[in-house]
Amino acid sequence: MIEGTVLEAESLRSLPGIRHGFFTREGGASAGIYASLNVGLGSDDDTAAVRENRCRVAAHLGARFDGAPLADIATNYQVHSPIARIIDRPDPAGGARPEADALVTRTPGLAIGALTADCTPILFADAAVGVVAAAHAGWRGAVSGVIEATVAAMESLGANRTAIRAAIGPTISQHAYEVGPEFEAQFLAQSPGNRRFFAIPAGRDRAHFDLPGYCRSRLAGLGLAGIEELGLCTYANESLLFSYRRKTHRKEPDYGRQISAIVLS
Repeated sequence: MIEGTVLEAESLRSLPGIRHGFFTREGGASAGIYASLNVGLGSDDDTAAVRENRCRVAAHLGARFDGAPLADIATNYQVHSPIARIIDRPDPAGGARPEADALVTRTPGLAIGALTADCTPILFADAAVGVVAAAHAGWRGAVSGVIEATVAAMESLGANRTAIRAAIGPTISQHAYEVGPEFEAQFLAQSPGNRRFFAIPAGRDRAHFDLPGYCRSRLAGLGLAGIEELGLCTYANESLLFSYRRKTHRKEPDYGRQISAIVLS
């Protein structure tokens, strides 16, 4: 089990038949720059440690399939796309993970997750019909429609968007997310109204982007039952969370990934 901090959204915790967690970097088996709950199979961490960490996450959520405990969480090979993948059984052990950036299921006991280290994790649930989803929304995925694709996939399984609750987990804050003019231009070309997600802090000369605010705006346009935001910055909370941008600024060779996961219990 996890011996560390696991964050929860009150709006999801109150739903019957749903278990979830925004897992931090605490409570795992990894060491060094990956300490300690690194779940990133794409990292250069010891594979046995990563698999142990993923097993701990699955156990914490009580993941089961066909009556047996699962030793892993279902995840995608994330490529910053708008692709949402529907699954009804665990991925084959050791098999290649399909390219996608959201997972959707209505299978009880099948825990699904999204890996992040600055990008925005979003967990979704329609408890009335029993459909859940986990999305990885970096700026590319968010602007290309991964949030909308996730909700559409949930609806294809019988979910009603007016009953879906969404929770935004730890992600990089606007204060830590400096971007260049080309980045800003892409968003303004999509819609001049996106200017509200950019601001130049005092004493700086480059804009900073509000990724969680942008994701919340996309969610708000879908007419969901509720949206909750944990408001925790990955960059600023080193002891609790991994951050790709912090790794880059420090010129470290690699970085860990945390997971946000959900299951129908």
